[in-house]
Amino acid sequence: MKAPGRGWLPGLLLVGALAVLPRTVRAHPGIGIVLDDRGNIFYTDLSNVWKIAPDGRKTIAVRNVHTHELYLDPGGNLYGEHLWYEGDATKKWGHRVWRLGADGTRSDVIQAREGFRTDYSFVRDGAGNMYWAEGEKPPRIVQRAPDGTMTTRATCGDCRDIRWMTASKDGTVFFVDAGDLRAVSPSGGIRTLARGLGRKAWTQPQVSARHALMGLWTDAQGNVYVARYGTREVIRVSAEGAVRVAASSRFPWSPTGGLLAPNGDLLLLEYSSTNAVRVRRIAGDGRATVY
Repeated sequence: MKAPGRGWLPGLLLVGALAVLPRTVRAHPGIGIVLDDRGNIFYTDLSNVWKIAPDGRKTIAVRNVHTHELYLDPGGNLYGEHLWYEGDATKKWGHRVWRLGADGTRSDVIQAREGFRTDYSFVRDGAGNMYWAEGEKPPRIVQRAPDGTMTTRATCGDCRDIRWMTASKDGTVFFVDAGDLRAVSPSGGIRTLARGLGRKAWTQPQVSARHALMGLWTDAQGNVYVARYGTREVIRVSAEGAVRVAASSRFPWSPTGGLLAPNGDLLLLEYSSTNAVRVRRIAGDGRATVY
C-alpha cells in the first residue's frame, strides 16, 4: 500500500513505514479485526493481537507483533505481520508474516526479511486471491492467485493516492483513493462509488487527511462500510452510491475498522485520541457492548 494507511500497496509502502515509529508515536492506528465461526473476535492494538471469547473474556492471542491488518482464512487460521524499524543508525525496516493455526500453533509464512511487504497481502476474496496496489504512475491493482500466479487486475490512470482496500467474496476490490471510495470489478473495470468522503472533525486534530478514511468491509447486500476515523463515524455506501452514516463513536473514540457478524451485529475497532484500543459491538436494536 502506499504508506501506512491503506491495504498495504507495495510500491507505496514508504509512507506506511511511518506507522511503525516507536510505540508511543504511531503514525496511524490499526484496522485489523476479524471474527471466527466460533464467535471469537481477534483484533490488533499494534503491540499484540487480542482475542475476545464469546463470553467476553479477553486474552492475548499473539504477543509482540506490530500488524495493522489481519486475515482469517476459511479454516480458522489467523494471519498478520510484524513490521519493525531498526533505528536511525541503519534506517532499515523489516517484516515477517505469521500464522496462528486454528489449533493454536504458531509459524511464519514469510521469514524475517528486510524492507516492506510487497508480494503478499491480507486483502482476499472468496477464492483466496490476494490484492494490493503497486507502482505510482499509474498504480496497478495486482491479483495473486493461491497458486502464486500474479496478474494485473486494473491500471488506474486517474488514481491520486490509493490507501486501504478490501475485497468481496466475488472478487470486487474496493479501495480508498484520496478521499474517494472506488471499486474494481472482477473484469477490471474501475468506477467511483462516492466522492469526498475524507472529512475531518475539529475534535480529531491528530488525524491527517491521509488517514481520515481507514478500514473497509462489506455486507451480503453489496454495501461497503468505511471507518471514517476523521469524523468518528462509519459510512455505509450502497452499490448505487447512496451514502449514509451507519454508526458514530463518542469522544475520545473513533472507528478504524469493523465487520458485520453473521447475525447482523456491527463490530467496530475503535482507537482513542491517546491510542487506547477497544472493540464495540452494536446489536440490531442499537444496544452496544464495549470490550
